[in-house]
Amino acid sequence: MADDVRLTHQTMKVLKAMLENPNGRLSGADVARATDLMSGTLYPILARLEKAGWLESEWEEIDAREAGRPRRRLYKITGVGQRLAMSAFKDLGLSEGYLSWA
Repeated sequence: MADDVRLTHQTMKVLKAMLENPNGRLSGADVARATDLMSGTLYPILARLEKAGWLESEWEEIDAREAGRPRRRLYKITGVGQRLAMSAFKDLGLSEGYLSWA
């Protein structure tokens, strides 16, 4: 499961954004703003993290017509993802200061 994740600089930025709000759900646009990653880079990372079990996602439950916008896919880091991400940051010497790392 964890072996499927390439921990590139961009992936670490996504994990950092997810760890900053581990109980919340972020849309892809939220993650893009937090990481400055373009969609062509971001969405494959989100898909890989979800496939590996580090993230889970679901469509928000809104009426798109009522909201005046399309539904968003919301991502949340899993317990496994939190542990593995924290371990990855620790391995890089960033365990205490991971939230200030960019």
